[in-house]
Amino acid sequence: MKTILFALLALCSTLAQAALSVVDDSGKQVVLARPAQRVISMAPHVTELLFAAGGGARIIGAMNYSDYPLEARKIPLIGSDSQIDLERVIALKPDLLIVWQSGNTARQIAQLASLGIPVFYSEPHSFETVESSLLRFGRLLGTEPTAAAAAAQFRAKVNGLRTRYASRPPVTVFYQAWDNPLFTLNGEQIASDAIRLCGGRNIFGDLKTIAPQVSLEAVVQADPEAIVGGKLYTPQDRGLSIWQPYRGMTAVRRNNLFTLDEEMITRPGPRVVDGAAVLCTRLEEARARR
Repeated sequence: MKTILFALLALCSTLAQAALSVVDDSGKQVVLARPAQRVISMAPHVTELLFAAGGGARIIGAMNYSDYPLEARKIPLIGSDSQIDLERVIALKPDLLIVWQSGNTARQIAQLASLGIPVFYSEPHSFETVESSLLRFGRLLGTEPTAAAAAAQFRAKVNGLRTRYASRPPVTVFYQAWDNPLFTLNGEQIASDAIRLCGGRNIFGDLKTIAPQVSLEAVVQADPEAIVGGKLYTPQDRGLSIWQPYRGMTAVRRNNLFTLDEEMITRPGPRVVDGAAVLCTRLEEARARR
């Protein structure tokens, strides 16, 4: 009897050690009995992180706009940020859902979680969280060596930019997320971390909403040294051209209106550091025009 008891205790100990445990970005512990083999990615940035962490082949479903790397475009789509095809998700039999905490519909995520599917909430607000996401995904997937290498490469790029630009004179920046209506991003969005890394200051970084609507008058009054926005998508988009009539603004007068690939600067995946490098170059141009 004692032999059986000891054997059971040893088995329980082995199973406990085999379980994988990480803390997600909501502070919740996610526990898996074994490395995830069938993962559904609920956001484009999650898809990028999973590929970088060595888990691209494990993704069996993804959210719309999961377009990087190119292999991601072959993954079956399971919906959009506003509507998830729950039946399709269930039919795919995932053993892990990685969701976008502020981008997915909370009601539908709760429904999926109620079925007993492990859910990891992803919400990287900083370069440090992107790096830790790579490591945590590697832990959940059992691809730690690949994930660790990707995290180290990411960290080295960040440190290189920090070393180069940390002591540069600050530049005030307005980030234009959309032109009509006029939206920006606050200090919690990762684009602001990129601005800080480059020695810039987001003029609306203190606002409470992540993507607040602001007025033209508020931007003109703040008079940023540089205005940064995304590329145009349709002929109707005016982009940064809306500022041309305001020739008295510092950014307009000095020709510091910079168009960037917004996915490289606002999507919190591994490429955000490459987008930051481009941004740093543009802010350095703004400094040279003082």
